[in-house]
Amino acid sequence: MTAARVRASSRSSLAALILLGALFQLPEAAARARSTAYLDEIERSRLDAAADHREFYFTRAAYTGYWGRSWATDYPKADRQLMVGVRRLLTHLDAYAEEHPVRLDDPDLNRFPFLYAVEVGRLALTEPEVEGLRRYLHAGGFLVVDDFWGTREWANFESEIRRVLPGCAIVELPRDHPVFSAFYDIREFPQVPNVGNAQGGPTWEKDGYTPFYRGIFDGKGRLLVAINHNTDLGDAWEWAEVPEYPLRYSTFAYQMAVNLIVYSMSH
Repeated sequence: MTAARVRASSRSSLAALILLGALFQLPEAAARARSTAYLDEIERSRLDAAADHREFYFTRAAYTGYWGRSWATDYPKADRQLMVGVRRLLTHLDAYAEEHPVRLDDPDLNRFPFLYAVEVGRLALTEPEVEGLRRYLHAGGFLVVDDFWGTREWANFESEIRRVLPGCAIVELPRDHPVFSAFYDIREFPQVPNVGNAQGGPTWEKDGYTPFYRGIFDGKGRLLVAINHNTDLGDAWEWAEVPEYPLRYSTFAYQMAVNLIVYSMSH
């Protein structure tokens, strides 16, 4: 082989290696780009909210999870549609109309008394997030969790929340607890399915056949965490305007949300 051919072959091999290396880096680069975009989105929302000061923000927890952006399930449509209803029903409440995600390690989290977290069966909190959520709850914050199903997701949520609140007791909320009558007097508790199952499919997912409404209290009896397990309030908010979506589910989900908000603002 001539020297020219050797040089050409070497250049081709080098180019192939560079291309191969670039291809291997694409998923990592894409992940970094997505992460940066999500952080930018949260920051934009924070700045928009800061420019429009209100008494109440429906604050969504932006957390680290096993499956990427689990915290953003049903987001932002569910948040926006819920707030349309809340602003019509609670006319005395000066409520922010838009979505409002906040990171758990954000020092400003303590400014917002209501915090909603979805798909908590996929939590994989960093230590700063654990510490931030612990500070938030001890400072008077109220956490509502929703849309996680079955024993496996429950086990992961329980493990993560015990990192935040070591030694906490998780108990069934009695039906006469004030959270169920803070605004609406709720007597029936249907299992709210995902939108794909709402029109005749099974209402459960995985092995989550029965909905549970549980809570974590502090030493003075204040409800710190309201747990909606084996049900999906967020989907009912997101799809409430669709004529085919069952009114039974959306009515219950909105009533629960209003009660949770009123409770958080009065306790």
